[in-house]
Amino acid sequence: MVVARHRPTKAIIDIAAITENIQNERKRLANDTALFAVVKANGYGHGAVETAQAAAAGGAAGFCVATIDEGIELREAGITAPILLLGVVAVTDIALLATYDFSFPVASQEWLSDAEHYLSDMSLPRPLRAHIKVDTGMGRIGFLDAQAVAQAASWLDQHPAFEWEGIFTHFSTADQADTVYWQQQHLFFQEVLTALPHLPTYIHTGNSATALWHEQAVGNMIRYGIAMYGLNPSGHALEAPIPLKPALSLVSTLIQVKLLEKGAGIGYGETYITPQQEWIGTVPIGYADGWLRKMQGFSVLVEGVYCEIVGRVCMDQLMIRLPQAFPVGTTVTLIGENNGERITMQDVADQLGTIHYEVACTLSARVPREYKS
Repeated sequence: MVVARHRPTKAIIDIAAITENIQNERKRLANDTALFAVVKANGYGHGAVETAQAAAAGGAAGFCVATIDEGIELREAGITAPILLLGVVAVTDIALLATYDFSFPVASQEWLSDAEHYLSDMSLPRPLRAHIKVDTGMGRIGFLDAQAVAQAASWLDQHPAFEWEGIFTHFSTADQADTVYWQQQHLFFQEVLTALPHLPTYIHTGNSATALWHEQAVGNMIRYGIAMYGLNPSGHALEAPIPLKPALSLVSTLIQVKLLEKGAGIGYGETYITPQQEWIGTVPIGYADGWLRKMQGFSVLVEGVYCEIVGRVCMDQLMIRLPQAFPVGTTVTLIGENNGERITMQDVADQLGTIHYEVACTLSARVPREYKS
């Protein structure tokens, strides 16, 4: 999708906010605990390279991405810090792991056996950096019992093509007030560690939620994701123990303002009919940009005034009810602050019945990202 640079709609990313969020978390960590900034999914919609650079300025020691291609993007941008892939890699892509010096998860003994066969006729420039993934209750990827983990660790120790660099798990309820299931996962992971002959360089269980609310978690590394962008991992459930400064604002402008008489239909399906004479403004953003049709009835900010979205959101435009005539070119704030009033990404998520992670990732590539410090 082409970036629409020649229209007023844009996402403004405050990179200083990202740096500050990383710094605030680093102050809470032990000196020997590494913080890896999670910049997968294009930096949760904020831009991978730019947010990685901002995180590094705040003290991030490395980065986490989901796919090989996301890692390559960072390397080609000149980032030399450690990069950990979080998704399972096909054995046929092993050469790329070595070429770009990526760490990666090992989630099954079958993968190791296939890799051994695949590597039999291959020469690598460096050992492959493996992190054993333990499924302690997420049900996603990883080994399911301590014996299988110990077997995988021994296998890695016996194969010089691999370096056993880390072991990790992921908590599924770290962002909830009820800690019973979190404690079960935590205990399981501790049992796995005690069954190992020795420990690797990195032990990590901490995502953003775990880092914020479960300081008793084991490990010497955290994977800091949504919180680095200034968003509370738990939504409304828990209050963050440190300030989180949102980094992303979404803005546009009025491209037309018109006075419509009573009974005028607005948008596809005539889902809104003016009950009286009303000022209607058109804004160039729609569901192709990630501002979904369910946003009808939500409000945006114009000169500090909440203006309701009326009629269905179109692919490229939406209409809002104005309290008065505003000049064409007046700023419209969809996420962020406007004249002392604020719309948060959590507000948008509440309207959509989802989480702010999804809102950030849904903003399409057509929306240009503009970076400021």
